[in-house]
Amino acid sequence: MRKRLLYAIVACLTCFPLITKGQYDPSFTHYWMMEPSFNPASAGTTDNMRILGTYSAQMSGYEDAPATMFAGVDLPMFFANPRHGLGAQFMNDELGLFSHKRFSLQYAYHFRLFGGSLGFGIQGDLLNETYDGSKLDLEETNDPVFSSSKIDGSKVDVDFGLYYQRGPFYLGVSGMHLTAPTVTLGETNQISLKRMYYLTGGYNIKLRNPFFTIHPTVFGMYDGVDWKAYLTGRLEYSNDSKMLFCGGSYSPNNSVALFVGGKFHGVVLSYSYEAYTNGVGIEHGAHELVLSYEWKLDLYKKGKNLHKSVRLL
Repeated sequence: MRKRLLYAIVACLTCFPLITKGQYDPSFTHYWMMEPSFNPASAGTTDNMRILGTYSAQMSGYEDAPATMFAGVDLPMFFANPRHGLGAQFMNDELGLFSHKRFSLQYAYHFRLFGGSLGFGIQGDLLNETYDGSKLDLEETNDPVFSSSKIDGSKVDVDFGLYYQRGPFYLGVSGMHLTAPTVTLGETNQISLKRMYYLTGGYNIKLRNPFFTIHPTVFGMYDGVDWKAYLTGRLEYSNDSKMLFCGGSYSPNNSVALFVGGKFHGVVLSYSYEAYTNGVGIEHGAHELVLSYEWKLDLYKKGKNLHKSVRLL
């Protein structure tokens, strides 16, 4: 049944001049570790160079299920008293015969405001869309309904973001795909991207025990029609360079998730399982693994207006 449904969808895409629409960007359970992936203003918000990699496998147990890989780096640059941030990213989102790739460069400018720090960020993207009809397994190999070739297309895109943090509080808003590009695949097929808007925020709560902190965070994404949100709580234990954490997330009308991770020799490793509360069911959830590493940069003289990230202390 799944194969017949896939063939029907592919037939619609390959036989007729068609523009497909839908929620284009993937979402991650570890959004609180991955803010540069959807908000360029968060690049360079720490004193460290950060390298991060993520792999997410959704709808486990299904053939040709979605899988997303993300890799990114960002760092602060102290050219003058304000802080400048730079970043670079690559994301590959696979879904059956379709592949969505994004190459991105980021720049952020941070300055002091109302006792905190406000950042403006801009991002340039190179989008590449691919449909591989050569992987189709058809009963009739000469069926003219299905394209058996590989077609692709590219487009340039622009994103923008704002990021404010003061003490234990932070708030970010951003807009992705501001040009609302339409990518042409071959001669007749098109993928039209909607503008996507993001909101994220968080706060650090200190407990009487100095080794433990609680980190509530929120995340939302909206494309003008559909929306998705996460409400997340994280308990963190920190002692010198050691750190362990665990927590959970709730996405209304979508899923619940649990995650656990820690910091070992400067490397942060975290795993989550997101169980869908409707549709395919709990047993066909999403596995997500995140690996990050940071090290302090001493290339430039640091001024008095430094600020540190409150997402991972």
